[in-house]
Amino acid sequence: MPKLVEIVKKARESAKKRNFSQSFDLILSLQDIDFKKKEFSINEVVFLPYAFTNPSPICVFASGDMALRARNSGVDRVIEPEELDKLMTSKREARKIAQNYTFFLAEAPLMPRIGKIFGPYLGPKGKMPSPLPPNAPIENIIARYRSATRVRTKNQLTISCKIGDEGMSDDKIAENSQAVISAIEKKLPLGSKNIKNIIVKLTMSPVVKVPAIEA
Repeated sequence: MPKLVEIVKKARESAKKRNFSQSFDLILSLQDIDFKKKEFSINEVVFLPYAFTNPSPICVFASGDMALRARNSGVDRVIEPEELDKLMTSKREARKIAQNYTFFLAEAPLMPRIGKIFGPYLGPKGKMPSPLPPNAPIENIIARYRSATRVRTKNQLTISCKIGDEGMSDDKIAENSQAVISAIEKKLPLGSKNIKNIIVKLTMSPVVKVPAIEA
């Protein structure tokens, strides 16, 4: 953990000041995974210890009371059944929604309809909605997703994801990094041995790379 804090600090120091808030990204370089023998794929939502200054956008498919509660929670967008029906004939708008939001939540009964409309756009991106059971505590769920990051890879030897914003402290970003690394290690065939290098960078900055064994 102290080493991760040092890596984050070096990444911050090496970055030029921009007129916008940059994100901190974590990139894991993998090793000793043979894609020819077995398909390797990760698509995980990792809930981090600390929420981002600029959380990833969330879209909720819901009706009635749940839709109202989602709006009151300040979620980025709520799509009710009536709007969902309209999107059935608007592929362009459905594709745009799929691109503009990182996380999708949906009342379970709406999932079949959502699959027909958004499946071609959300499926390939690994962003199909997480189903919400009746009377789900939507406020708490939305709050959790504000500190979530998506980790996804398919047949490639690198994994990257957002771990923080410039406005967050080095300690918090390092703890978020550790949470992602721990989650990924559980998904790798040989755990930590499959991680070759750990890289931290800001959106527009040089990378800071160290062998995983040193981190």
